Amino acid sequence: MGEMKRIGILTSGGDCAGLNAIIRAVVCRAAGGYGWKVMGIRQATQGLMSDPPQIMALEPDKVDHLLTMGGTILGTTNKGDPFAFPMPDGTVRDRSEDIIAGYRQLGLDAIIGIGGDGSLAILRRIAQQGDLNLVAIPKTIDNDIGITENSIGFDTAVNIATEALDRLHFTAASHSRVMILEVMGRDAGHIAISAGIAGGADVVLIPEIAYTLENVCQQIQERQSQGKNYCLIVVSEAVCTPDGETVTNTNALGQCRLGGIGQHLADQISACIGAETRVTVLGHTQRGGIPSPLDRLTASAFGVAAVELIAEGLYDRMVTWQNRQVVSVPIAEAISYYRAVDPNGTLVKTARGLGICLGD
Repeated sequence: MGEMKRIGILTSGGDCAGLNAIIRAVVCRAAGGYGWKVMGIRQATQGLMSDPPQIMALEPDKVDHLLTMGGTILGTTNKGDPFAFPMPDGTVRDRSEDIIAGYRQLGLDAIIGIGGDGSLAILRRIAQQGDLNLVAIPKTIDNDIGITENSIGFDTAVNIATEALDRLHFTAASHSRVMILEVMGRDAGHIAISAGIAGGADVVLIPEIAYTLENVCQQIQERQSQGKNYCLIVVSEAVCTPDGETVTNTNALGQCRLGGIGQHLADQISACIGAETRVTVLGHTQRGGIPSPLDRLTASAFGVAAVELIAEGLYDRMVTWQNRQVVSVPIAEAISYYRAVDPNGTLVKTARGLGICLGD
């Protein structure tokens, strides 16, 4: 079985479906296949900052139920940059060395970090600083990490958005309404364009393609002239107003978040053509729930491949899905390339070919 190793695994950034499936795969291969010890790090890097580090022992006979479980049993966070960590007294402090110390205290031979481009950039910086052995696995419902064709969580988010469109069809037709579905995706329109095609939307608005209100309203009126009394619109949360302004909202803690473009469009459409318009904001329902079969499959393949990289002594690499197989690439290369929707790509061409209005 080779040399005994102690490896850690953590989930960082926003949660998504499929994280627990990765954890299961890592444990099955590392502990079940190689006989290694696997330690789950709680609450991402914050678990390593604690003294003693906050961990969870992971064993094969205790992870079988994780395959279909949403979220992450390890917990996660997208707050508190370790290099400028907010302290109770209001100051900020560089706590990267505390994370490195936690890694050393646990006697880890390697750590598997599951995250998006922001989380992985931080993890890699810490690993480089402390000479830690890091292997990365990409996850984000936004699917905007370069190099990899699929990131964990994306397919489930698209499924949820598509199901929402399926349901909205009937209520829209029953009441002769324009239904707007606002989806997540950060600065990329992958969820919107994919769900829009799969769910039969009439209009899809994404950040990568500029639109006009006139074009959107014209699409609605053309449908009405054809005897189609309703319209389904999908809009990505990062789409700006026709004037180019980003729509955000601020919560009670003063945190600014994307969101609200759906209601803004509804008000504009109602004022422009008098159409009765309703808005559904999916929000975090796209992150939760049971992972899709594809996310489970990809998560399992990524988890096993990450363990194999450690077995081969290959670090500072991220597993990716390319050409129907898992390959690894340097983490720096993977996160340096931002993958937005290609305005000239297959999905956009497909949408146009189906008569979906993209607002331009």
